[in-house]
Amino acid sequence: MHDIRRRFLLASLKCLDLVLLVMAFGVATVLTAQVREDLPLSAFLSMRVKLWNFAIFAVLLLIWHSLFAGCGLYQSRRVSSRIADLADVAKATALSAGCLCLVTLVFAIRMVRAPFLIAFWVCGLVMVSVSRIVLKSFLTAVRRRGHNLRYVVILGTNPRAIEFARMIANPSRGYRLLGFVDDEWEQIDNFRKTGFPLICNYAGLANFLRTNTVDEVAMYLPLRSFYERSFEVAARCEQHGIIARLGAEIFTLDKARARAGEFDGDQFITTDTSSRDWVALLAKRALDITVSSTLLILLTPLFLIVALLIKMSSPGPVFFAQERMGVNKRRFLIHKFRTMVPNAESLQADLEKLNEASGPVFKIEHDPRITPIGRFLRRSSIDELPQLFDVLNGDMSLVGPRPLPVRDFEGFREDWQRRRFSVRPGITCLWQVKGRSSIGFDEWMRLDLQYMDEWSIWLDLKILARTIPVVMKGTGAA
Repeated sequence: MHDIRRRFLLASLKCLDLVLLVMAFGVATVLTAQVREDLPLSAFLSMRVKLWNFAIFAVLLLIWHSLFAGCGLYQSRRVSSRIADLADVAKATALSAGCLCLVTLVFAIRMVRAPFLIAFWVCGLVMVSVSRIVLKSFLTAVRRRGHNLRYVVILGTNPRAIEFARMIANPSRGYRLLGFVDDEWEQIDNFRKTGFPLICNYAGLANFLRTNTVDEVAMYLPLRSFYERSFEVAARCEQHGIIARLGAEIFTLDKARARAGEFDGDQFITTDTSSRDWVALLAKRALDITVSSTLLILLTPLFLIVALLIKMSSPGPVFFAQERMGVNKRRFLIHKFRTMVPNAESLQADLEKLNEASGPVFKIEHDPRITPIGRFLRRSSIDELPQLFDVLNGDMSLVGPRPLPVRDFEGFREDWQRRRFSVRPGITCLWQVKGRSSIGFDEWMRLDLQYMDEWSIWLDLKILARTIPVVMKGTGAA
């Protein structure tokens, strides 16, 4: 009965979200039609509704529902904060507005323009946010009165288990902790100082489950006893019809995070250091495509002028292509305007003794291979502009760790530095805006990893904004 009620309430919430989006669509129509002379509200209301329009709108509703589900709005939100809830609502409604914009472009819908999309997003954001706030406030009040509670037992008394217990201790989250289950071990005294109850050892768990109300068993077991004991407890929970919750952070890694997943029907726990925010990653790629394609169109005259200057100043091709290390060490060809003599790479071995850079990279301030026009192109960073083609192609991003030549990569000696190759390389990065060639190799690597650990779309935008004055000044260019 409890599961049926939960499914009914979840289905009601899904329907409510769609109703609110339809209402937002209607409000946006009324608001924007009042200020339009080409399509006044009276003319819009008198339009005949075609079956084709119904079909398009029905597809939109399905897409909106999928976007809301993809943003996690229909998962259990008991332990999420109100800020996290509203952030997910903002993502879902923004994607819904973006989807509406795409449909508008494809089917040439005359009534949907920029003011309409803004009004739709704002109305949808406000309506859905208010509904979530009201729902969470109602559920909080219900749970504080002792209803809609889930009774939890935690296996293990390690710090991760204690942290989980403290996280669910807030009464508004609807959990009631019955206690911990563990055998005696060397740090059990540290656990007893927390004041949490130790209800039994592992041998007594079966009897406890038989005689007490338990909704969930959360397992935070050390890896050495993970499989055998977890299997026994999960099988016991299956017999009782109790939910078994497994803490995914079983490896206690510093940077990588574990998550559960499925592959061809098999369940896995995966660890990785990349961002899990697929919406932000999608926005990053959209930013790459939009900016790179726009700049390539606007800079076409500059490309032609630079190509002419290169041809006039020295023999050889206009563009320089070199194999670089991309994401997860996949090799790709990077493209730049040629700034050196055509046989520059074959001459590098004779210049190794003049290398001024620390670490495996190769830099010479007054490199004799650079042509006169090439020195200007490097100082102004114009030579980097053809990498916009690599961004558009997907080999690079606007912002990310700089792609290194194979020769530099082979000189790496520390494995922690190689984590920088787990993301798509970029045209600019923290290293570029904090000194470029004047920064040592170790600091360069540290800044790359700092960028990866702190990454967000906002950080990308800040780096892009800071790149412009750095390029204009020619700071640290070599």
